[in-house]
Amino acid sequence: MVDQATPSPVAPGANVEREKSKQIGVLGALWPYMRPYYLLMIAAICALVLTAMISLTLPLAVRRVIDNFNSADSAILDQYFLAAIGIAALLAVGTGLRYALVTRLGERVVADIRKAVFDRVIGMSPSFYENVMTGEVLSRITTDTTLILSVLSSSVSIALRNFLIFIGGLVLMMLTSAKLTALVLLIVPLVIVPILVLGRRLRVISRENQDWIAESSGSASEALSAVQTVQAFTHEMISRRQFADVTEQSYGAAKRRITTRAAMTVIVIFLIFTGVLGVMWIGANDVRADVMSSGALIQFVIYAVMVAGAVAALSEIWGELQRAAGATERLVELLQTVDSVQEADQPLALPKPVRGRIDFENVSFFYPARPAIKALDEITLHIEPGETVAFVGPSGAGKTTIIQMILRFYDPQQGRILLDGHALPELGRAAFREHIALVPQDPVIFATSARENIRFGRPDATDEQIETAAKAAAAHDFIKGLPTGYDSPLGERGVMLSGGQKQRIAIARAILRDAPVLLLDEATSALDAESERLVQAAVDALSADRTTLIVAHRLATVKKADRIVVLDAGRIVASGKHDDLVAQGGLYARLAKLQFTDGTVTE
Repeated sequence: MVDQATPSPVAPGANVEREKSKQIGVLGALWPYMRPYYLLMIAAICALVLTAMISLTLPLAVRRVIDNFNSADSAILDQYFLAAIGIAALLAVGTGLRYALVTRLGERVVADIRKAVFDRVIGMSPSFYENVMTGEVLSRITTDTTLILSVLSSSVSIALRNFLIFIGGLVLMMLTSAKLTALVLLIVPLVIVPILVLGRRLRVISRENQDWIAESSGSASEALSAVQTVQAFTHEMISRRQFADVTEQSYGAAKRRITTRAAMTVIVIFLIFTGVLGVMWIGANDVRADVMSSGALIQFVIYAVMVAGAVAALSEIWGELQRAAGATERLVELLQTVDSVQEADQPLALPKPVRGRIDFENVSFFYPARPAIKALDEITLHIEPGETVAFVGPSGAGKTTIIQMILRFYDPQQGRILLDGHALPELGRAAFREHIALVPQDPVIFATSARENIRFGRPDATDEQIETAAKAAAAHDFIKGLPTGYDSPLGERGVMLSGGQKQRIAIARAILRDAPVLLLDEATSALDAESERLVQAAVDALSADRTTLIVAHRLATVKKADRIVVLDAGRIVASGKHDDLVAQGGLYARLAKLQFTDGTVTE
């Protein structure tokens, strides 16, 4: 039995900080994605070290120039100037090379992360999406990966370069003047304290800011995906207000983050440069007393400025790393989420050809979001290959749940479901689903052409096969009437089509799949009488040699089924042919009387 594991995202605005995000070490989770490009990393690090070393040699050249201003030999001065220009040229080339290598590495790694996250979430079972909004997932794939890209292609490179300059500059400062260096080091504790204190605060605010951005994205996605319903119920102002509230909360968190980071930058830079000016004043007095040369003082000052600049840069980058740590933790959470439906370590292969026998053995199931309500209650059912079985009953009886269980969107808490004698958990999901064709209750139309929407059922199908399937689903005529026929784009979620046209596209898709098991979940509910008659004839022909399960509210569509299973409150209350069930009385007889007479029910 597999536990119904669900992710646990932090609610926006909640004062909760995940354990991992308390440490910058969460960025180590990026290493597996960087490791394949170790040659690119080595080249980038070499370029980075080279530019740092060149930067540290510039003050030496400046010192030589200043100390030789009064030299009698002008050729020496010219040589030092030429050397300085050569160093500057090397620095320019090295910096450009470093930028190209590091940016390329960042883009490559982030592209891999985006693919890994999408690959993960596209295979998650529906229980995952009961707890996480689609907009939240999209925010993580876009906004969070953009933050990581910024860090990998810029911040990390700058941080390493400044760290090298800080260490190298400090060593060269000490070699230039140990006395002045000791004075500079007295400033360091004053700088570290605000970085640690404000940095911790910045991490918490950054995470809250990211959560609100995700909530804002989810709110917009939900409203825009149902824009016709929003407008039909004049809900625009409420939707705008809800989105504005969430966006303002995001802005408030961003404002707090900006203020905290700005305060940290002000404090650190002020302390550093005040200390440097004090050290310069002492050094100037040493020059006047002939304790050190003017060139040595200028060299020390340049190194001090470089070290101070490096510390200031590192303090700013620390804030970026904090944000990236939060983003990485959110992505890792997605990648490490345990799906409630687990693949077998060594899945079995279905024997060919697939016959389509389906067995439910004492199956009980409740949806993770509704644990107190059993959607299926001790269902035992055997469906023979080629048999057409219809499921009827009131709303919420468990009809669509039967379809979802056969597709293994969920695993039952009790019992098991078998296909051709093999329990579904023993089989690879993709391996057995390719032998199933589905027409869902709410047909999904993609924002592409009519041809590609039908070809979704079988990617290798020819144009001729697609048109044959469309004709069988009574969709050919209306598709030919579109501006560019089968190549006409249908718009996002099929906004260009009526409900009945969407359903016929979905039926054509299932017909094209030509699978041994056909699942029809209210497949003709949105069709007019003439289209329903045509499609019903196609479905009858299609189901003649395959196992067909039909979920229907309209009993007229299932009268000819080999067997009708009546469900109520997740239990099978009756089973048989139409005439037999009517004769038995009970729930089916009442439903039939309501639909086939004037609606008067007598006991």
